[in-house]
Amino acid sequence: QLQLVESGGGLVQPGGSLRLACTVSGFALDYYAIGWFRQAPGKEREGVSCINSSGTSTNYADSVEGRFTISRDNPKNTVYLQMNSLKPEDTAVYYCATRRYMCDWRTRTYNYWGQGTQVTVSS
Repeated sequence: QLQLVESGGGLVQPGGSLRLACTVSGFALDYYAIGWFRQAPGKEREGVSCINSSGTSTNYADSVEGRFTISRDNPKNTVYLQMNSLKPEDTAVYYCATRRYMCDWRTRTYNYWGQGTQVTVSS
């Protein structure tokens, strides 16, 4: 059974850091891109970052460029999102999702989604 599980969320002060992990099971990660998305209360789900299947291409939303870093460890079937210099506006539920090979910002192109992990940035 194909499954994605996010972990690493929590409460952090502004300026702090968190590392999210997306661990997949039921399929080999080698042929799949992983996207990170987030959804704040009352807002639409938005793309945050994505890494293609080979790890050679990464994309970031303008709002997180320079603060977030995405990486993947295929033998561990895990993709990470390192989040630094966190701001209150980064508060949201963060989801990972998968699609074949290449990244895409359109949520409808992703086949499988995790349940999400809450990130709260507050003093």
